[in-house]
Amino acid sequence: QVQLVESGGGLVQAGGSLRLSCAASGRTISNVNMGWFRQAPGKEREFVAAISASGTITHYGDYVKGRFTISRDNAESTVTLRMNSLKPEDTAVYSCATAKSRYILSPSPDQYDNWGQGIQVTVSS
Repeated sequence: QVQLVESGGGLVQAGGSLRLSCAASGRTISNVNMGWFRQAPGKEREFVAAISASGTITHYGDYVKGRFTISRDNAESTVTLRMNSLKPEDTAVYSCATAKSRYILSPSPDQYDNWGQGIQVTVSS
């Protein structure tokens, strides 16, 4: 079983940037696709970004394209989400997760199994 821990969240003004990290332990994630999701109060969990095991293929939710960048360092067992031009509507709890399949980058939370505890990102206007 892999354990995932997110870090780097906090409060930022609109237009600012944050860098989230997801650190994995317990077993390697080098052969696993990874994803980031977010959930705002009263809303369903929503897809943010995913990255292939090798790091060569990425996929983004429409509302973050061009602003967010996902990357990974398999040697360090970390996945990073760089968030630029943040908007108040980006406010949510952000979580990373391991994908069940290594063949697709799915935007569905049902296709991910191990989840971190999540970290709060708040963007003020």
